[in-house]
Amino acid sequence: MFNIQNYSKQNIKNDLLSGALVSVALVPEAIAFSFIAGVSPVVGLYGAFIIGLITSILGGKPGMISGATGAVAVVFVSLGLAVKHLHPELDRETLSMLILHYILLTSIFAGFMQIAVGMLKMGKFIRLVPQPALFGFVNGLAIVIALAQLPFLAPVNVEQYTSWVEIVKASFSENYIMYVIVFMTMTTMQFLPKVSKAVPAGLVAIVVVTLVVYFGDINTKIVGDLANLSNVSFPVFIMPEISLFSWESLKIILPTAFIVAMVGLIESLLTLSVLDEMGGKRGSGNRECIALGLGNTTSGLFGGMAGCAMIGQSVINFTSGGLGRLSSFTAAVLLIVLVVSFSDVIAAIPVAVLVGIMFMVSIGTFEFSSIKRIKHMPKSDVFVLVVVTIITVFYDLAVAVIAGVIISALVFAWEHAKIFSHTIEEDGKKIYELDGPLFFGSVTSFNEQFDPEHDPDTVVIDFKKARVLDSSGVEAIDAITMKYKKSGKKLTLRHLSEDCKKTLKTAGPFCSYEEDDPTYKIVRDY
Repeated sequence: MFNIQNYSKQNIKNDLLSGALVSVALVPEAIAFSFIAGVSPVVGLYGAFIIGLITSILGGKPGMISGATGAVAVVFVSLGLAVKHLHPELDRETLSMLILHYILLTSIFAGFMQIAVGMLKMGKFIRLVPQPALFGFVNGLAIVIALAQLPFLAPVNVEQYTSWVEIVKASFSENYIMYVIVFMTMTTMQFLPKVSKAVPAGLVAIVVVTLVVYFGDINTKIVGDLANLSNVSFPVFIMPEISLFSWESLKIILPTAFIVAMVGLIESLLTLSVLDEMGGKRGSGNRECIALGLGNTTSGLFGGMAGCAMIGQSVINFTSGGLGRLSSFTAAVLLIVLVVSFSDVIAAIPVAVLVGIMFMVSIGTFEFSSIKRIKHMPKSDVFVLVVVTIITVFYDLAVAVIAGVIISALVFAWEHAKIFSHTIEEDGKKIYELDGPLFFGSVTSFNEQFDPEHDPDTVVIDFKKARVLDSSGVEAIDAITMKYKKSGKKLTLRHLSEDCKKTLKTAGPFCSYEEDDPTYKIVRDY
């Protein structure tokens, strides 16, 4: 919650100004993501306001910006196609309204799932995402942010061109003014902070460029060209038409809600991790899960689409000095106030200035240090970084991160899939001193260490420097014990934990009990 005692005048000023900048940047993003999802811009604007408001107060990271996002909007595209397939008899207007109610109910279910994840304290599992995967996520998202701006610069009737060269030429000839504005914006954001940080550079760029374009009567694309904002009002409670849904429709809604929930959580928690690294203060993942879930559920009940944390706007807010909850609260409230009360002013903002801001966000988001580190990274980490980046750009954030975690886990298992032994022969007995983890990946290596047929009559296997990690390791100990037993050899197993001894079926009687036996537990399969 807000703690006014922690706010100085400088904190308040920075948060208010940064929040104002972010609120303006949220408008075209919310509109664009609504178009992606196939719904009215109002749905995205309501979602950005409601989710942003709730997470600003209850979220796990002060200053983190949440709202309607492209990652979630893309999921709703497949939902719309499924609804069309399920109801091919409906006319366009009725179908559009039905898709909206599907999206609202999906948002509500997704919110419930996210609340459950937070209540079960599962937000901490974001720590399982390795650093190379985090770098890949950030770099891929930076590229996605930059690519998302290109349609704004595209020429009219882009379909008539047959090659990228023609598109680029036409884009420059038709939209050269936009390119000039983009360059002016990026230059302002790059150099103004070196002169003064009293006011966020992005806010200065928006105000100055908008005034120049308006009073100079310069012909360029403005926010009002993207959508009609004149009829936007404050959100009201809208209960989705539950009567419209059958078991067949729920089979579409529930899986989609799960994907929305997971995409939202992954993007939000990774954004939280990125801001943690930038600011040095650790946020609460579980609290963010609950806040995001409440935001999405409430958004669905008030006519808004689901969303999640927005790394681009969060970075804008952070780098502009908005480090407290007041900044994200201001961004959410000003968003709806500006759209409802000052729609004409918002509509007059040149799209190019917002594109320039997002390009600077893309540059600031990209982890350039990861490129320098590549030559010092293990090849497996480089592979994870590149794969996650590519999948993020060309497919999906959630799939990219999951792929990164799985690849990293497999690489880790492969690298540790060996256990070594040092043998000592004394008084007619042979002692195997093992070193390394014994788990499903190293079972083959474990079996290769022993020679039951040619070993002496007395054998000792010492696990003092080894550790049994799972039931596969336990079964391997039982198997090797059986081999020595069939060979008529006397076998002793030293330094196994009490938990491991209880799990053994064949080898239990062969275990010794030492004063310095370890106490680790075994991960068992049930």
